[in-house]
Amino acid sequence: MIVVAGEALIDLVPSPQNPPLDGQLPALLPRRGGGPYNTAVALGRLGSRAAFCSRVSHDAFGEALLDGLRSGGVDTSLVQRGDEPTTLAMADISPDGSAGYGFYVDGTADRLFTLPPALPDGTRALSLGTCSLVLEPGASAYEALLRRESRRGVFTTLDPNIRAGLIADPAAYRTRFHSWLPDLALLKLSEEDALWLAGGEPGSGGASGARDKITAAARSWLAAGPAAIVLTRGGDGLTVLSPGGEVTVPGERVEVVDTIGAGDTVNAALLHRLGSHDALSYAAVASLGPDDWRDILGYAARAAAITCSRAGAEPPFAAELAA
Repeated sequence: MIVVAGEALIDLVPSPQNPPLDGQLPALLPRRGGGPYNTAVALGRLGSRAAFCSRVSHDAFGEALLDGLRSGGVDTSLVQRGDEPTTLAMADISPDGSAGYGFYVDGTADRLFTLPPALPDGTRALSLGTCSLVLEPGASAYEALLRRESRRGVFTTLDPNIRAGLIADPAAYRTRFHSWLPDLALLKLSEEDALWLAGGEPGSGGASGARDKITAAARSWLAAGPAAIVLTRGGDGLTVLSPGGEVTVPGERVEVVDTIGAGDTVNAALLHRLGSHDALSYAAVASLGPDDWRDILGYAARAAAITCSRAGAEPPFAAELAA
């Protein structure tokens, strides 16, 4: 079983069918979301045995989130419940399909997540990331879960999925991020997130300067703990850094509707494909060769492209990738 821990929320997405008229507000469509939630749903759709670990509201949005997990075949026995409201994320879709977010998080259910008992026997991997590792007091509970499971040999993965507007003290968060590295087997992050974590500014030093800064930072993070680091580069594909060197695969060309959930789909696809290689362990990932990584990264790129081809976080099913 792969356990995904972190927030479940509702994305409020502008309706493409009902663009606002002059002076009117846009119509917003509620969509199930949250990086960890999307990752869990994607794992279920791809055919992995997955469970979701979080705190979810008793409100109507919370019930809808649980229904989405169950319909995707995801185990919800680790989900805590609360009367607090569900977190809302206001999505702003740019002309190129990329999404920005504003969050309504005060007093919401996930922030009161508490450390659960030991994860079920047969747990092979634990995946964490996004807002859940920022917002206290829940962030400390998720961090404690990461450290506990890492130290008992569970394969741990992290996607920081930086939401800078939620991070009140960037320097403190970067320090905290570095403290997680010894407890990680796999780190996956976008180039934009890597640049932010490395203290760089978008556009500073030009594209080549930013790429050099990202690569140098990723190599230092690799030396601090993870068996491998996967960098996502949008339409330019994915790159892995591991003890065996670097491997890059190109992105899959597709007409982009939006990019919501694309990175979360990559998380799930990496874990699913690593499982098919019997590589959900630190030692196994460290020993993967270039051909193995081309297969794993190519699978993730195809999965993400399908997600980008449709509105909202709608990851593919296994049959779509097989086709």
